[in-house]
Amino acid sequence: MRKRKVTYPPAKTATKGAPPAPGAFDPRNPPGRTVTINLAATTGRASIVPGMRVRILSGLYAGEIAVVESAASGVIPAAQVRTEAGAARRCRTIDLEPVGSAGGAMDGGAKAPADESVGT
Repeated sequence: MRKRKVTYPPAKTATKGAPPAPGAFDPRNPPGRTVTINLAATTGRASIVPGMRVRILSGLYAGEIAVVESAASGVIPAAQVRTEAGAARRCRTIDLEPVGSAGGAMDGGAKAPADESVGT
């Protein structure tokens, strides 16, 4: 008795066809899905220190105010922050913006009194 010949399904690459010409529209990679790498992230922000109030600029908690709990140096400096809602997150220091005294958040919400003396 003879063995039957084994048949295999066609390869998945068989239906893809030739790659598109450079510069031509490719439906597998639509425009707008490109990735950019922020090379400034490797330098980080040296001004970020534990206890500082910051605003998160990107990611899940973008726009939220947080307190820096710890800072870690490395190839990409990062900081452990806790948001006002109580969520902890590790963020790149380049994605943290110190909250200035203009909002009153840096000094606990107390603004400096304005000089009310009027010169006559």
